[in-house]
Amino acid sequence: MRGIGLLAAGMLATACWATASWAADPGVSKTEIKIGNTMPYSGPVSSYSPIGKLDTAFFKMVNAEGGVAGHKIDFISYDDGYSPPKTVEQVRRLVEEDHVDFLFNTLGTPTNSAIVRYVNQRKVPHLFVATGAAKWGDYKLYPWTTGLQPDYRTESQIYMKYMLKEKPNAKLAILYQNDDFGKDYLGGVKTVLGSARYAKVTMASYEPTDATIDSQITSLQASGADTLLVVAAPKFAAQAIRKVHDLNWHPMFFMTNVSISVATVMKPAGMQNGIGIISTGYLKDPTDHQWDNDPGMKEWRAFMAKNMPGADMTDGNYVYAYAASKLMLQVLKQCNGDFSRANVMRQAENIHNVVLPTALPGILANTSPTDHRPLKAMRLEKWNGKNWVLFGNIIAAGS
Repeated sequence: MRGIGLLAAGMLATACWATASWAADPGVSKTEIKIGNTMPYSGPVSSYSPIGKLDTAFFKMVNAEGGVAGHKIDFISYDDGYSPPKTVEQVRRLVEEDHVDFLFNTLGTPTNSAIVRYVNQRKVPHLFVATGAAKWGDYKLYPWTTGLQPDYRTESQIYMKYMLKEKPNAKLAILYQNDDFGKDYLGGVKTVLGSARYAKVTMASYEPTDATIDSQITSLQASGADTLLVVAAPKFAAQAIRKVHDLNWHPMFFMTNVSISVATVMKPAGMQNGIGIISTGYLKDPTDHQWDNDPGMKEWRAFMAKNMPGADMTDGNYVYAYAASKLMLQVLKQCNGDFSRANVMRQAENIHNVVLPTALPGILANTSPTDHRPLKAMRLEKWNGKNWVLFGNIIAAGS
């Protein structure tokens, strides 16, 4: 009887340990890791959906090659339609029902803003979010969140410094999305121009649910502005380019980096209509022949041919998603089989000089416990009617 009692006690202890382990590290078993994601597969910015599709294909490839440290990856991606309330619903489902280990590459500034406090309170790693809002680098406020790309404020500061150098008396107009995404750029503009000059900038906003932005562009032209900054998602960026062309308006034209894909912006806008537009890049343009023999882009093309046949190879979203997925794989490899949330977060904060195949030469991924933004540099580029042409040197944040 005593042996039976000891056996029962041992079974109970094992059960308690298993329960405690599950509570501490949900989403991880001896053979599997669950990773959660939300993506706008529908809605006003569904043109970003290739990102989620590539993330999915990438982890399928990883599984086919044996997984990571004996673990296969169950990548669960839900459609949130770029609607913050829907994002909250889907992320709660991922965390509380699917029991994912962590979140990866969730897309959108307003959507991530809706979930960031929830995931940080629950200490769920919220990694490499697909948005450049400056706040993702606030490691004190959001210790369980990391960004990925250079932040929007840095980007807008680059445009303003270039404008002041090339056209010091410029009369600036801005079209922006009326949410955290658009307003982050405004903050960067103000820091460069100063309050007095910023107050003279003509602005027009739009909502993601609007049908067009034609009237806003018309009003900005009527203001007499000779310089235009468009802070818009792809659908509205393409509309802005076309409308500026149709109005025969020729401002110094800046376009946000998140809306420069040849497939989803420049082609719909009319390839010739955007000649002269200035943007920034930190990734290689898949339409630029200078990368034809580049080892990193050869790797990306081979991946696409094998795992996503028929995909539009001019869509820069696939280039971005490949960089994000490669960085996530790097973190998983650094975990050395310990996929607890604490260790996943620890490794995400210890990325050192990682070369991403699709990032521009000289732009490396680095993080630390006090630096949650892996990529922090960009180069200026200009549209020539066929592809984006880089110019100038690498510009790091704060320079």
